[in-house]
Amino acid sequence: MSSPFLLQIHVGMPRSVGVEHAVHPMERPWRSGIFKQPVQGPVRLGKTGLDGDGQADLKHHGGPEKAVLVYADAHYPLWRRELGFSDFDGGAFGENFIVSGMTEKDVCVGDVYRIGEAVVQVSQPRLPCWKPARRWRVKDLALQMQNTGRTGWYLRVIEEGMVEPGDAIQRLDRPYPQWTIARCNDILHHQENDRRAAADLAACHLLAENWVKALSKRAATGENGDSKPRVIGPNEE
Repeated sequence: MSSPFLLQIHVGMPRSVGVEHAVHPMERPWRSGIFKQPVQGPVRLGKTGLDGDGQADLKHHGGPEKAVLVYADAHYPLWRRELGFSDFDGGAFGENFIVSGMTEKDVCVGDVYRIGEAVVQVSQPRLPCWKPARRWRVKDLALQMQNTGRTGWYLRVIEEGMVEPGDAIQRLDRPYPQWTIARCNDILHHQENDRRAAADLAACHLLAENWVKALSKRAATGENGDSKPRVIGPNEE
């Protein structure tokens, strides 16, 4: 795989879409920051995200542990083929950084990268919610993301600075080479009964707190919780 670089940057502020009293759940009103547009030229990356970017649901999105959502450019051709959408491209999932030369198999929790003037650290895989499914009217899209492992990942910002498309992605540190994003996804979504694996991953001190809490609970009690409200949400009656 070629040296990784930042291919595209996308930002957007929350907006409301949908039709009041629509019969079909997918057509009803909802509000999201998922609708993002590409940025040409440099943009400032601060501790909680990119200038011009925002989230509607601040309980589950945004903040220092989810300052930037990253997605691999290599995945879009697969989605276009599987979903049959010719326009499924960068920004389709509400991602901020579209990167070339790296996927979930190549990135680890705790990795530190320099991108342009900024220094960032991988904090967690994305836990997809129902909003990409609503946008594309594919009710199980979040489940497809989980099952394929093509989730993307989040960054926290260590040093603020300007970033722009074309910037090289230079790895500065890798404290946890065993915890690739792909392996984390596999433990959470496909090894639900492996309490030891959950405990091992929860011990990674650079993993975001929400993941640590969920994995610690699984390790202690065997409980996994109900993911349906997250992945399906109001997309069905």
